[in-house]
Formats: sequence, structure tokens, C-alpha cells
Amino acid sequence: MRTIGMLGGMSWESTAEYYRLANELVRERLGGVHSARIVLDSLDFADVEVLQADGRWDEAGRLLADRARAVVAAGADVVVLCTNTMHLVIEDVERAAGVPVLHIADAAAARIRSAGLDRVGLLGTAFTMEQDFYRDRMAGHGLEVLVPEADDRALVHRVIYEELVRGVVSESSRAEYRAVIERLAERGARGVVLGCTEIELLVGDADSPVPVFPTTRIHVEAAVDLALADG
Repeated sequence: MRTIGMLGGMSWESTAEYYRLANELVRERLGGVHSARIVLDSLDFADVEVLQADGRWDEAGRLLADRARAVVAAGADVVVLCTNTMHLVIEDVERAAGVPVLHIADAAAARIRSAGLDRVGLLGTAFTMEQDFYRDRMAGHGLEVLVPEADDRALVHRVIYEELVRGVVSESSRAEYRAVIERLAERGARGVVLGCTEIELLVGDADSPVPVFPTTRIHVEAAVDLALADG
């Protein structure tokens, strides 16, 4: 079994899901008391959030590159960045790691294409919804990506940073997210990407009229596939 290196803490609420899911999947596939081999480096999200808010992406890239080197030095054979937004600096991580780095948008796009869809809505932080790095990556897989209108983007972003990363799961916010998803479906989205690793703590298939694609679970499944692959 290869060792999965996780760069987490952004936020730890979703990183805990990464850890849990990886171990559950390995146990399901190998049986018995098997668990995943994981090296986890958990950053202080307060530090990262300041860099995000200030647009200091070069500094953020250097920080994550440094932590990628650390997990590889600790024995990681493959690296996953346990956050969607920070894939904005994924090239820094890839250069530093020197081992495979599994891009979360590639994993999600593969799942969407296997479902036969070509147009999806995207929920995430304002950085993920409004900048090109994520949508362009998915467009490279032949996907058309719709984002919510401005007011809905502000709502989605606010709930992530004021509630979900703090462990708050609110029924009123779930209802608001359902309405955002419905509006995306009305505009032609045939599926919805939960493009922030905390969002699936709030909504799932039951909250959407179209299929949802939970990026945390999809990313972990791709990591476990590679960790358990032959060769």
C-alpha cells in the first residue's frame, strides 16, 4: 500500500472527513482491520485565510510547497491537497513534491464525465467560483461550468467562512443552498459540483434536483485507488 500525504487543516473540519473516508475505503476494500497509510500535515487555517483574503497567493504557494516537501520527506508516495480553493497554487505543490499530486478538479471531472454529463454548476468559495483556475481545469475535460449569480455567490462564500469552517451546520443555510442549487439547475446545470470540501457537510443528493458531486469523497476515492493500485 502506498502512503497518502495529506495537506490539511484548510479547514480541519473537512480534513477530518478526508482521514475518515480514506480509512473507511481501505477497510472496505482490503477487509479485516486494514487502514490507510497516511502522513498528515495540518496547517493553521487562520494563517492561510489571511493570505487568501489579501491575495498573497505567491506566499500561500510557498507555504504549501514547503509542507508538501515535508510530507514527502515523511514517506508520502502521493499527495492530496485537502481543499479546493488552494488548488489555485497547485503548480507550486507539484514542483515541490516530486511525487504524484492528485488534482481535485481532475478527479471530479472524471466522475462527471463518467456520469455522462457535460454541463455542471459549481459551488465553492468566491475564489473558486470567480477565478479561472478551477473552471478552466474542468473545461479542459470538456465540461461547461456555470457559477451562481453574484448574490448567490456571496451567500455561498459567507456560509463557508462564517459557518462551515467553524463547525456550524445550519438548517437555514441548508435551505438557502438548496435554493441556489435549484437556480443553477433552472439555468441548465445537469449536475452540481460541491467545490469546497466543507459543503458536503451541509448538502447532498437529497438537497438537489440534479446529481451532486462531492469533491472530498471523490478526491479521497482517487487517492485510495492510487494507493492500492498494482505496480
